[in-house]
Amino acid sequence: MTLALYDTMAREKRTFVPKDPSRVTMYVCGPTVYNYAHIGNARPVVVFDVLFRLLRRLYGEDSVVYAANVTDVDDKINKKAAEEGVPIDTITDRYLAIYNEDMAVLGALRPTEQPRATQTMDAIIAMIGRLVQNGAAYAAEGHVLFNTQAYADYGKLSRQPMDDMIAGARVDVAPYKQHPADFVLWKPSKENEPVWESPWGPGRPGWHIECSAMIEQSLGLPIDIHGGGIDLLFPHHENEMAQGLCAGHDHSVGYANYWMHNGFLNFGDEKMSKSLGNVVLVHELVKQAPGEALRWALLVGHYRAPLEWTGELIEQAKKALDRLYGAVQDANRFLGDTATAPEAKGYDAGVNPDTERFMAALNDDLNTPAAFAALFELADRLRLAIRDAAEGEARYHRQVLLEAANLIGFLAGDPEAWFQGGVDEGMKDRIDGLIAQRIEARAAKDWAAADRIRDELTALNVEVMDGPTGATWRIKEPS
Repeated sequence: MTLALYDTMAREKRTFVPKDPSRVTMYVCGPTVYNYAHIGNARPVVVFDVLFRLLRRLYGEDSVVYAANVTDVDDKINKKAAEEGVPIDTITDRYLAIYNEDMAVLGALRPTEQPRATQTMDAIIAMIGRLVQNGAAYAAEGHVLFNTQAYADYGKLSRQPMDDMIAGARVDVAPYKQHPADFVLWKPSKENEPVWESPWGPGRPGWHIECSAMIEQSLGLPIDIHGGGIDLLFPHHENEMAQGLCAGHDHSVGYANYWMHNGFLNFGDEKMSKSLGNVVLVHELVKQAPGEALRWALLVGHYRAPLEWTGELIEQAKKALDRLYGAVQDANRFLGDTATAPEAKGYDAGVNPDTERFMAALNDDLNTPAAFAALFELADRLRLAIRDAAEGEARYHRQVLLEAANLIGFLAGDPEAWFQGGVDEGMKDRIDGLIAQRIEARAAKDWAAADRIRDELTALNVEVMDGPTGATWRIKEPS
């Protein structure tokens, strides 16, 4: 199957052809580590994690290099460090560790590289120097600014007229600017801010330059895929491409062969953002709902479309995963064993006819809604095999379902733990005992006793589910 991705630059889906299949490169703008990440920050992480997993399947795990930067030089970081009276790396190390832990709970693989601005400073200063030397940047009053007039294609990515770009960038009016759209590459540090020495005086880099320097240093130009949220299209990605190409690279070769942008995650009628104060923190959500359900909720809509974040969305995600985990649980009980995807023998989701619809959906610009529908079809085939007591078919369809779901980060857990997670062994024994008594009462047609036992289970907040392989149970979510 051929992978097709929607390229923001071309405004159409294009067949994906890496410049080097043995080293497929992808860069995604990562976190600014001064606080907990909100669920809107997690959407690009999960979306591009699916693409990372798919590329690894198509080209080999060792053939994909995925870099996601860490912004650890920022005004908000400086403010947080000043408030706590600690060095900036105390803040950034703390929140980067929390960020990585929270994203792991959402099933995101760690990127191949996580370059940090503070660890890329030499490359940043060197790139600014080349831009000045090439006439694409100029020094003024302790600042270095990119000269947007030196790049004829400025605005090509976002396709905005210059006047709109100036307004959209909310640029500062400064007497040292040669053009209103010019933006800062280097600026003097304020009192008590971190500072680095440079040919233009002590200071710190602007926002956009770090990504260009990191891409050049970590991946080399041109890269295959550049991803991020649609809010970064302008000014960040526009500026990043302009300065990256003007630092001595062939403009005709390009900066990124495919630009990909995910839609906003909305909360009510507004985009979720810390500045608006309407954020839902991942760090808190993962204490309230399974990370796998949050991941499903983030992928239930197409990545390019806006997504409305609600409690109902999370509940629907849990029910969807109940259906899939329930099929695997029934198969495990029917077969008397368990299976995990890595144990599969001779199975390839790329060519197996039973997963053709699933893989076709992923290869069609990461169409996760269609991929989810295909997973439900695989689960239904598994249930039919169990109903027909077809042991060989059940074993096969269980493995096919696990392989497909695992490819995009689902069904990696134990079904029993999914339904009974968070319950201690003593309570599990008590619940299992009550269910066994209920089975005996039903077998003896003692309906009054069976109802009484069910009421006792309900009082324990236990939901009993009668299925083809017997009764299963789960702890109900608090209302």
